[in-house]
Amino acid sequence: MASKVEELSGMLFDMVDEAKNVPLSSDKCMIERDRALDLIDEIRNQFPMELEEARKLLSSRNEYIASAKREAEIIRKQAEIDAQRLLSDDVIHLQVQQRSSALMHEAEERSRELKRSANDYCEDALQRTEEAVAEAYEEIRKSHARFRAISNGTMQASPTSRPIYDAAADD
Repeated sequence: MASKVEELSGMLFDMVDEAKNVPLSSDKCMIERDRALDLIDEIRNQFPMELEEARKLLSSRNEYIASAKREAEIIRKQAEIDAQRLLSDDVIHLQVQQRSSALMHEAEERSRELKRSANDYCEDALQRTEEAVAEAYEEIRKSHARFRAISNGTMQASPTSRPIYDAAADD
């Protein structure tokens, strides 16, 4: 849609373009002065309206740009906040992973230590039991040997009587 000024200036151009040449001159022409001046006056009168329209458009455009910049700044700041939160979440997640890994390592080490202690205790208890059983077995063997010796000695002395066990002799 052409503006009024463009339309009027087009009419003025057409008037000059269609004007007849001045005799004996190729670069001069004759136009209707009053009609040309009327067109120029109308153009002058239209300029303030056209300029006002242009100012309004520029102002509107500037407001739109400023609004877009404000919105972009808000979006950028929110993105930074989100990025920091995500980074913070990642840091916290990493710290939790490191802490859980350390706890797992500590628990595994404690488990190995407890297992080693339990094994040592069992080994010691079995060793003491084995020694006690060996001593008891040795004592039983000795008692058995003494019993046989006493039994054989009593039997030789009195073949019909029963052998007598003397507990005091064992001590």
